[in-house]
Amino acid sequence: MKKFLIDTDICIFRIRGCDRLESKFDDLDETNTFVSEITIAELRFGAERGNRKVEQHRLIDLMCKQFTVLPITNAIRLFASEKARLWDTGTRIDDFDLLIGATAVYHGLILVTNNTKHFERMQSLQLENWMK
Repeated sequence: MKKFLIDTDICIFRIRGCDRLESKFDDLDETNTFVSEITIAELRFGAERGNRKVEQHRLIDLMCKQFTVLPITNAIRLFASEKARLWDTGTRIDDFDLLIGATAVYHGLILVTNNTKHFERMQSLQLENWMK
């Protein structure tokens, strides 16, 4: 059975009620679906900057209950190695995205993102785009 790490952009689409994603999420086994604590931090920041803070934080709370939130601690060494490799090749990736990708690789998860072109620079990272 496939196991997924849901990227921040997909979470945002879901929070906004994107119809295209509903069937994908309805078919998921929640025990095999995860989000990074970095994603939660990014979502919380977005909620704080928005006009509907209380509602947005409530939706984020529901997501945290639905999916397991993975810490980044175990993926930090992989993050550092991959960041050094990407710097050396001149193909840098934002640190938060790199931490999310390293978390997916460390745990053997498929990263679900609409930003596949960005993440495909990472080694050993499996990707799916549910927005296509």
